Amino acid sequence: MSFLTIQSLSLGIGGQPLLKQIELAIQPGRVTALLGPNGAGKSTLLKGICGDMTPDTGMVSFHGRPMEEWPRIKLARHLGVLPQHNSLTFPFTVRDVVEMGLFPLTADRTLAKHLVDHAQEQVDVAHLGGRRYPTLSGGEKQRVQLARVLTQLSQAEQAPLLLLDEPTSALDLAQQHRVLELARALAHEQGVGVIAVLHDLNQAARYADHLVVLDQGEVRYQGPPQEVLTGERVARVWHYRPTIVTDPKLGTPVVL
Repeated sequence: MSFLTIQSLSLGIGGQPLLKQIELAIQPGRVTALLGPNGAGKSTLLKGICGDMTPDTGMVSFHGRPMEEWPRIKLARHLGVLPQHNSLTFPFTVRDVVEMGLFPLTADRTLAKHLVDHAQEQVDVAHLGGRRYPTLSGGEKQRVQLARVLTQLSQAEQAPLLLLDEPTSALDLAQQHRVLELARALAHEQGVGVIAVLHDLNQAARYADHLVVLDQGEVRYQGPPQEVLTGERVARVWHYRPTIVTDPKLGTPVVL
């Protein structure tokens, strides 16, 4: 049975097409990176997958069932979204925000505490538990929201799907790598299907198993990093002629 299947998906706003006939099959247990220049349709594709935008044509199926047929509470235990921006301004504590991820779950007080503690430790925000969320830096807020999403997915009965929209945009260098290492560990060790919108081609090459390059609302290339990130293809999509070398330890391409 398929994990996530996207068939002939087209999306637009006001008659302006944003995505055109997208065909993708996403597998659990690996990280898929969505790449492309600004305006290519990366974030729009995430919105189409999770149902924030209604497609003009096509279908998104999750575990063999059309996304719109999933009961909402059950879907919330299997599909988590980390948006690029969050507008939460109420002075909740960090722990309060992470506990919001408990909403679709069935857990007694002891289990709930364990799930929240574990999620906070995974993204290194346990020491912030008593802080007021609006006082945090942008990077700290991003990590707290990720802890909330991980709590939300902690009782999935089938392989869950984690959507990350530019998860490293507000993080410093060390935290960028920690979050992407966590995403890869969730995929490889726990069978989570991870789809991440990334702008850094080198981070995508290092942490993703599968790359999907969007350009002008269409899928131009997809495959493993070694096949997708060639000099010719990067130049064609990003209009920049790079030098491509191979990381001597990882064997992945490095775009210079």
